[in-house]
Amino acid sequence: MKTILDFTVTAIDGTSLPLNHYKGKVLLIVNVASKCGFTKQYAGLQKLYETHRDRGLLILGFPANNFKEQEPGTDADIQQFCSRTYGVTFPMFSKISVAGDDMHPLYRFLTDPSTNPDHAGKISWNFNKFLIGRDGRILNRFGSRTEPEDPDLIQAVEAALGSNP
Repeated sequence: MKTILDFTVTAIDGTSLPLNHYKGKVLLIVNVASKCGFTKQYAGLQKLYETHRDRGLLILGFPANNFKEQEPGTDADIQQFCSRTYGVTFPMFSKISVAGDDMHPLYRFLTDPSTNPDHAGKISWNFNKFLIGRDGRILNRFGSRTEPEDPDLIQAVEAALGSNP
């Protein structure tokens, strides 16, 4: 079966990046937006990343403008906003669609019941989070209202990290 490691995405600087580059890492894939009520989660995501990156956690931010046009900027605008406002240092990617007919293939995979039977379903809003194991398989999903500091999310991340490989 295919995993997220089989996809190639575009980094926010425009370079193509195969996700297999992150094989062996635990990933938290998040659809983000700069003008959303949940935007303050960037701070928590950055803290989660700083706390666990040495054990192999990467946060992958995918800007999307699907919900009430809450991510209207260009990739350069988004990158500048994230670094200046929240000190984001985790990997950010080029703006994509996470819903509708133009949904990015990665998000089709993440939300389709045939490829993600345990955690499938439409993206409900900005800041949905998918926890991915070191092998590229989807381990868990958390909604927009689940803050990065939520004990259940932290417990799931720590369980996925286990011991360093």
